[in-house]
Amino acid sequence: MGHTSTGQTNSTGGAAKGLECDKFNAAAVRLQFDSWFGKAFEKTDPALAKSVLKIFHVDSWECGSQNWSSNFASEFKKRRGYDLRPYLLVMTGVPVESAAASEKVLRDVRTTIAELVNDVFYVTLKKLSAAKGCSFSAESIAPTFVSDGLLHYKNVDVPMGEFWLNSPTHDKPNDMLDAISGAHIYGKNIVQAEAFTTLRSDWGEHPGNLKALGDRAFAAGINKFSLHVFMHNPWLDKKPGMTLDGIGLFYQRDQTWFKQSKAWVDYLTRCQALLQLGKPVVEIGVFIGEEVPRRSILPERLVKTLPGIFGKEKLDAERKRLQNSGQPLWQNPDGVTHSANMADPGDWINPLNGYNYDCFNPDVLMHMKAVNGRVVAPGGASYTVLVIPGRHPMNPDAVMSDAVKNKLKQLAEAGAKIIVDEDYIKFLGTNRNFIKAPFTESNFERIGLKKEMMIDSFPRTAWEERALPMKVAFCERRLEGKRIYFISNQNNQDQTFVFSFENSGLLPEIYNPVTGKITRPFSPDIAEGKIKFFESFAPFESKFIIFQKKGIPVPFKPECGKSYGGTKRLQPLLNGWDIIFKNEKTEMTRKLRLDTAALAKKYDERILEAYDLKSWTEDTSDLIKYFSGTAVYRTTYTFDKNPDTVNAIELQMQTVLNVASVKVNGIECGTAWTPPYHVDIKKAIKPGENKIEIDVTNTWRNRLIGDELMPEKRTTWLNSPYKLKGKPLLSAGIIGRIEIFTQWGK
Repeated sequence: MGHTSTGQTNSTGGAAKGLECDKFNAAAVRLQFDSWFGKAFEKTDPALAKSVLKIFHVDSWECGSQNWSSNFASEFKKRRGYDLRPYLLVMTGVPVESAAASEKVLRDVRTTIAELVNDVFYVTLKKLSAAKGCSFSAESIAPTFVSDGLLHYKNVDVPMGEFWLNSPTHDKPNDMLDAISGAHIYGKNIVQAEAFTTLRSDWGEHPGNLKALGDRAFAAGINKFSLHVFMHNPWLDKKPGMTLDGIGLFYQRDQTWFKQSKAWVDYLTRCQALLQLGKPVVEIGVFIGEEVPRRSILPERLVKTLPGIFGKEKLDAERKRLQNSGQPLWQNPDGVTHSANMADPGDWINPLNGYNYDCFNPDVLMHMKAVNGRVVAPGGASYTVLVIPGRHPMNPDAVMSDAVKNKLKQLAEAGAKIIVDEDYIKFLGTNRNFIKAPFTESNFERIGLKKEMMIDSFPRTAWEERALPMKVAFCERRLEGKRIYFISNQNNQDQTFVFSFENSGLLPEIYNPVTGKITRPFSPDIAEGKIKFFESFAPFESKFIIFQKKGIPVPFKPECGKSYGGTKRLQPLLNGWDIIFKNEKTEMTRKLRLDTAALAKKYDERILEAYDLKSWTEDTSDLIKYFSGTAVYRTTYTFDKNPDTVNAIELQMQTVLNVASVKVNGIECGTAWTPPYHVDIKKAIKPGENKIEIDVTNTWRNRLIGDELMPEKRTTWLNSPYKLKGKPLLSAGIIGRIEIFTQWGK
């Protein structure tokens, strides 16, 4: 028997395309590093290169696997304790001795492969990148490479996953959980994600419809985004220009809303800054087993182990999904057909109903310690409850070694609470700290884990009998006694949540990462050792609740006959609008005027409704109907007060599609890109007449559709192979009413 190359090439290498290096050979890994990344230091000024190049990155694994090297047999014998050569036929699919013996050898082969790719490839790259003064970041490796999906993060400075937009067949929830768990168990504070990658862009993406997905990633544990993708466009006269063959979020200088995206980037920056503080709080640790390849266990594969925690609604939904009745299909994006019942991460928001979990591997398990009832991982993460699931598709044989059995017994004897599937519990003895799964209780209080935060929702109006289904994503971090909670409303409707926290002697504050403003919750109260309060969220709105200042909340107590909150006024802008549309060839102005004389005689809401702003797609002009870019809305407003004597002045827009930047008297006041579409204009308003200008930008979608329908009027150019003909136009502009909100007095 002999061995040869698999023929796998570095398919994305361009002019440097060639065979992949041997991941089990440190010399080969060093050769690849020196012949590529190292050349930047060799062929330029080394000092300059060191000042510029700060990160060495291994992206998503697209280079297959391997099962041999010149050193494999010797490494196998050293690690497994026996000679592999008499069993080589097993690697060709021919059983040797018995089925059980053959399976054991194959499992040992896979385990050796998983160890070598970490101990050789990742360890070598860690050393080489550090020698160049660079931090080392890497995405997931399993299951493309036969490996442990968490182990390589031990040798990576910045673990990284990825999530996709509108691309279910390519989304990577397992990569995300691998990176997040790997970071937590190995003590890596920054967890990156390749963010918003798109399989076939439909040119309708904008910050507002990216927000909920990004917030879900933040709540899962990601605290740094790497936006995919910024393509270099060599042309100044071709727009949108160069794409990655239509793959990826189009985020570069020729994106329509690129200049206004600073408001979105500021939001991401604020969130990331807070989510990088302190340490994550995760109470549940889930063991991924010993089978190889192995990786984190997604929520849908924990349902049979923790049915009580998931609850009946999730159990019924998962049962229905797995039945796959009628085998329904779905297309998303267009041209990509897949099962409508494939697991969707959007269906597993807050899956454990108020608890979060990490996954851990055998390497971490063997170094865990039980301290005061909590199980502490070598990287500092600690858990109140461990969960040992049984058989699942990635672990069909439910293998458990004596070493793992003994370690679990040791932890249980030291006080750790461990929920164990029936496949294993019979091997672990009778210690009462082992709890047999399925765990049917709705919470973990009986085994010592209480929720420090409770969230509930209630009807949005007095006329609704029940609240919306509560879709809320959250995470918690702690820093030197301070507590930081990130809360995301994942519903596309207004929602009010009722919060209840353990009273730790600290006052709650609400931080809005869109505006950067800090407020106190209205009328917090203390009851039964808890702080309780309400907080309202706009559609897809997220906020931080921070406990850092000592004090006792004082509930609101109204006094009879006394008014509170001062005087509030909401005025529609009635002076008419000039809306200017301009492209490279043409300019057109739409003038909207209100019949103020009729309104002065008799107030009639129907007159105002007729004046509500409409979508550009309803216009009769092809220029406006198919317009993509920035239109300018101009009007005037007479303010009858001294701005220094009022508490708040806001310009409030009903609906913005998709980004609106507001200027008052030439002063930039802010950009609205997500509900509520309110902009603080207090710094710019003055008594008397004020000039208001709003730059409103939509996406490329409508112009690209127009150019496909009317090629003789084409103004765009792009290299994406995916067309939009037959797709609907997207509503654009400001829709509804624009009003000025003023508040004064106490």
